[in-house]
Amino acid sequence: MSTKVKIINQSNNSLPEYKTAGSSGMDVRAYLNEEVKIKPLERVLIKTGLFLEMETGMECQVRPRSGLALKQGITVLNTPGTIDADYRGEVGVILINLSSETVSVENGDRIAQLVFSKTEWVEWSSVKEASETNRGEGGFGSTGIK
Repeated sequence: MSTKVKIINQSNNSLPEYKTAGSSGMDVRAYLNEEVKIKPLERVLIKTGLFLEMETGMECQVRPRSGLALKQGITVLNTPGTIDADYRGEVGVILINLSSETVSVENGDRIAQLVFSKTEWVEWSSVKEASETNRGEGGFGSTGIK
């Protein structure tokens, strides 16, 4: 079963799409008038020309593409970026170049992926202490690596 999301595409690129039957994310493309060169450790905001309208209770996460990360050192800086259901502006992707080489991004390049998910609002319940667990306060590697 799929959920309908309204989209405006002001770019000259195709809509984001799932590439395989088992894909969780849809590739999103850069919408640029000219090539953008990203120097090592530089970050840039790349526009997509896309505007979304989701129902309340959903979010769209902007995630890196693994191939770009491995092969070119390009990743999404605020991973995962969240597009809230009530945001109506253009979808932008913050890319950072973690390689030692300058990387070029051109119009139509697949720069990130969009993953949609349902969200929950919580209601706080103030307490004096939390219940005990086997893990307790162990964090940041406390369970080991093997």
